[in-house]
Amino acid sequence: MERILTNLKLVTLEPDHGYHVIDNAMVIIRQGKISYAGSYQADQLNHADSQAELVDCQQALVTPGFIDCHTHLIFAGNRANEFEQRLNGVPYEDIAKAGGGILSTVRATREATEDELFELAMARLAGLKRDGVTTVEVKSGYGLTTEDELKMLRVARRIGEQADIKVSTTLLAAHALPPEFAGRSDAYIDLVCDEIIPAAAQENLADAVDVFCEGIGFSPTQCERVFKAAIKHGLMIKGHTEQLSNLGGSALAAEMGAKSVDHIEYLDEAGVEALAKHNTVATLLPGAFYFLRETQQPPVALLREKRVPMAISTDFNPGTSPIASLRTMMNMACTFFRLTPEECLRGVTVNAAQALGLSETCGQIREGMAADLALWRVSSPAELSYRMGVPDLIARVVDGEFFYQPENQSQEAVCRLI
Repeated sequence: MERILTNLKLVTLEPDHGYHVIDNAMVIIRQGKISYAGSYQADQLNHADSQAELVDCQQALVTPGFIDCHTHLIFAGNRANEFEQRLNGVPYEDIAKAGGGILSTVRATREATEDELFELAMARLAGLKRDGVTTVEVKSGYGLTTEDELKMLRVARRIGEQADIKVSTTLLAAHALPPEFAGRSDAYIDLVCDEIIPAAAQENLADAVDVFCEGIGFSPTQCERVFKAAIKHGLMIKGHTEQLSNLGGSALAAEMGAKSVDHIEYLDEAGVEALAKHNTVATLLPGAFYFLRETQQPPVALLREKRVPMAISTDFNPGTSPIASLRTMMNMACTFFRLTPEECLRGVTVNAAQALGLSETCGQIREGMAADLALWRVSSPAELSYRMGVPDLIARVVDGEFFYQPENQSQEAVCRLI
């Protein structure tokens, strides 16, 4: 099916030129890919298929489909009770000793079936779709056994089989030390490297491997072992680094070819230099910063100075960022980290695509890219970072197919077929 979208305002994200809006633009989609995007050109219609579907977008603002490049969507249970306990003054150490914290999520996830995990994740995903997300990264990391990590990744692949969303999968077995390995972290890393990573690669369940490089997670030496195993099996690498302290995990990851390092509140200048040298994306996670009431901010000014690409993501998870709204993250990135709306839009499109190794297929609206778009009922791109809670999204387009929001019951209400 060929589709021609007309009467739209097209947001372009050109390198080094910021974004700008092309009025009276058109986008031509052939076989799920963009064959033309730019100003309205009548002669383009002369080359169109006689059966092409013409869509009047009625002056909708059109951006690339949003990409949420760091999520933990798949888990069972929730930690609302712990949230309440902490606010009532119960120390986290006491909560953990009573069986709370991440290990409570691990227990619930281990007990859940694949079908149960799928239904829970799809409900959470609906919130991201309302914010224009067409591609989402989904991590494992709440199983911490070979069987349960693979179970989570199978659910992630199943989500990616849905027509209206694309999924990039990440194995995060090195997320926390499971209780059965208490005091034996090197032995658990042996399991991750020698059994879990090879199994995930053999079954084609993971696109990348992540690690939590932190004092309460795993040491740089242990993370390096995980990275080497991932690379050996042909998987991309990325890292949860410098969230709570500066262990040098970001520089290590960058030097080993990581696509992104995420959190990075405690990243130092040497770490920033490493990201710049290796063109590694710095993924900012303002939801966790907010939820944990953090005060240490990521070095945004230095990242700008060194021209390190910055992505923005929800980090949706049960313990530190239970917020399924990428536009809320864009607003938080502006208010907490002083990013500009342009940087935020770039952070959920072109830079997020780079963080997932998808720069050649999505994140921009140009010839040859997948036709993944978001149509908005707004007048300027800045509104996407400025406003929260208002249902501005008209429709998402995934591989050229339109998916309208439930409140937009008919195409005629928002777009018109010519």
